Amino acid sequence: MPMDRNQMAARAARELRDGFYVNLGIGIPTLVANHIAPGIDVTLQSENGMLGIGPFPTEAEVDADLINAGKQTVTEVPRTAFFSSADSFAMIRGGHMNLSVLGAMEVAENGDIANWMIPGKMVKGMGGAMDLVAGCKRIIVIMDHVSKDGSSKFRKACTLPLTGAGVVDLLITDLAVFERTDRTGPFRLIELADGVTADEVRAKTEADYVEALAG
Repeated sequence: MPMDRNQMAARAARELRDGFYVNLGIGIPTLVANHIAPGIDVTLQSENGMLGIGPFPTEAEVDADLINAGKQTVTEVPRTAFFSSADSFAMIRGGHMNLSVLGAMEVAENGDIANWMIPGKMVKGMGGAMDLVAGCKRIIVIMDHVSKDGSSKFRKACTLPLTGAGVVDLLITDLAVFERTDRTGPFRLIELADGVTADEVRAKTEADYVEALAG
């Protein structure tokens, strides 16, 4: 059975390590904050100028002025710091983020990512994605495996305008997990969602990859 949004976010959260500084993109990636394992000390950063983001608030905790880059209300932690978006992007561009978790419309077999626009549709802006894929040490993408019309979103080559070239290190879809150990090599299929078969993933994937399932 395909993973739901929270299961994909929980899988991404397993990649976080103690002491990491992490940026979470809008959409499913924001849910990662709710799945960080106890004992793992991670500092979450947001492009709008916040360092130290807690889980989403309960109804009683909501502060309409305390939001992330996706305009969702968030909570503080004891060491939260606030600053300008210029300082925030200096952190990103300076290579100080260990990892970023992003959503995507398409990922290519060579690690290209398209996640900021669809030609002909209204775009609010590219946000920080282009800076994040260039400045973060590791890029994880969470997305559905196929689009609404059933076409593969993990493709031989992206058909949409690129956000970054060759930058994706780990791809988590609702069907499977693909990893590259370095950015010159191919993606390897390393995990399947419960009840999903390798044949099903192959049939729904345009991209070439190496099957490397344990067992």
